[in-house]
Amino acid sequence: MPTEAARASRDTSADPEFGPWLAQASILVVDDEPGMRNFLMRTLGPRCKRLELAADTNEASQKLDRHHFDIVILDNIMPRKNGVEWLAEQRAIGFFADAILMTAYADLETAIQALRAGAVDFILKPFRSNQLLNAVARCLDRIRLQRENYVLRYELKAASDHMLLRDRLIGESAAIAGVRETIARVAPLPTSVLLTGQSGTGKEVAARSLHALSDRAGKPFVPVNCGAIPADMIESELFGHLKGAFTGADRGREGLFQHAQGGTLLLDEISEMPPATQAKLLRVLEDRRVRPVGSEREVPVDLRFVFATNAELEKEVQAGRFRADLFFRINVMHIHLPPLKERDGDAVELAALFMKKLSAQLAMPVVPIDNAARRALASYAWPGNVRELRNLVERALILGRFPESFGSGAAAAGEGGSLADVERRHILAVLAACNGQREEAARQLGVSRKTIDRKLAAWDG
Repeated sequence: MPTEAARASRDTSADPEFGPWLAQASILVVDDEPGMRNFLMRTLGPRCKRLELAADTNEASQKLDRHHFDIVILDNIMPRKNGVEWLAEQRAIGFFADAILMTAYADLETAIQALRAGAVDFILKPFRSNQLLNAVARCLDRIRLQRENYVLRYELKAASDHMLLRDRLIGESAAIAGVRETIARVAPLPTSVLLTGQSGTGKEVAARSLHALSDRAGKPFVPVNCGAIPADMIESELFGHLKGAFTGADRGREGLFQHAQGGTLLLDEISEMPPATQAKLLRVLEDRRVRPVGSEREVPVDLRFVFATNAELEKEVQAGRFRADLFFRINVMHIHLPPLKERDGDAVELAALFMKKLSAQLAMPVVPIDNAARRALASYAWPGNVRELRNLVERALILGRFPESFGSGAAAAGEGGSLADVERRHILAVLAACNGQREEAARQLGVSRKTIDRKLAAWDG
């Protein structure tokens, strides 16, 4: 490990030519030569966040079990077991970090063996510190790009709707101001947060605000919609898997827990998580370690967990659909997102912002929000909340005016009895507009297909 003086003098902006991620990297060095370990400690210690040294593969295996490392730098020729053999063994039992192999023997067979074992770079001894730092920087850039691409692809696949203004909570009402104040207080803490509220109230927006205001803001924010992942795939999506762990697993892959390493993981629609996965999530929350499917090794993770649901989890616990111990574990800090109808004046402000953003996005002229439209926006019950408001503004832009039925519809919604009645009418109306296609109605409403099925079953009963 680097000395206290080295750690104290570490400049996180130093050596910009080797990339900005080196200062946050965690690296394990495996080499039986004390002189080489000392050289690597002096080269990497002051520049990275964590550096561990191992004199042999047994010690290296023990360190992998205790800590997460972004990169392992290992010598090939060592007593008892060479680096390529050890690397192949570690890959087989659940090791996903990048590996850089050091060797003094530059033959083609060794290079082929190293690539097959999972090494991503190769350094010939003797080498200069610049060569090593460049190899580390390449690995860190590769890791970052892979994780960013995976998370972006996942978001595009899982997103049911493209929400504008997703990074901040908009509105001047007392209700939303209180939410912003609570978020600002809890964001710097490591505490897990449970976000509740109706669909479309901005739970993901609140989670992104928590992340942006925390000390993890520079690390990944990974949103996961538990209701959108098939039950038989959710474990491998979250925990990752090894090659051959199940039919179709033709290669190993890190899970979303590991892709969020150091950052924030949002588990949305947590009530939809299958019971078996709930039990494994509880273990992760307690131990901060994940076991990829098919792996013998548990991988340490450093995450801030945020959970979100539009269900009443207490009732789900009573009904036996949600584990009581998991509920008590995640319900540390509870933030309720108010429905739009309780946010006095925010509907008009949000409509104006959506109008500006969407008109630019669609290249269509702004539709004026006149007094009649303002009154309708303010009086409507908004069962679909902010998402419904955004859809209304988009329709107005396409038509060149607000729909004629909007004003009367707002009045009817205001006089239509309970919120449950309004919700029922709204869902049935969207279903009718979609010709009964539940998947499309769920997409427009911003909920899962399971939610639509559950509501319809309850109403039919």
